[in-house]
Amino acid sequence: MEINQSYQITHKVQDQDLASRLSPDPEDEFPPVFATSRLIAFMEYCAARFMKPLLGEGELSVGVGMNIKHTAPTRVGEDVTITSTFLGQEGKLYRFKVSAADRGGEVSEGEHTRAIVNTEKLVRFADKRAE
Repeated sequence: MEINQSYQITHKVQDQDLASRLSPDPEDEFPPVFATSRLIAFMEYCAARFMKPLLGEGELSVGVGMNIKHTAPTRVGEDVTITSTFLGQEGKLYRFKVSAADRGGEVSEGEHTRAIVNTEKLVRFADKRAE
């Protein structure tokens, strides 16, 4: 990865991606548009895919920070293109500009940070915290 290099994925918004489908409580009312939480998940996925060539055996990248604005709604069936642009590395953190757009234009933008960790150590730490 080089600074200002980008990676993109495209996702067709499905029923399970809608804000109206996220709450387990039927009393909650959310609109039938692409949920911010799902958008963030795809932004993380895009940056993780971008970092794959940097990973050694037994390693993965994990999200450690996300700061975005979700400024426009997207309907079910629409394609959303998510872009991660590498901004640089600060210590162990990899910084990305993340954005998303549908056919109507930009729907989100912000920054995301990730770190490379040892998978086994991460799971052991999670287990220890659960005790």
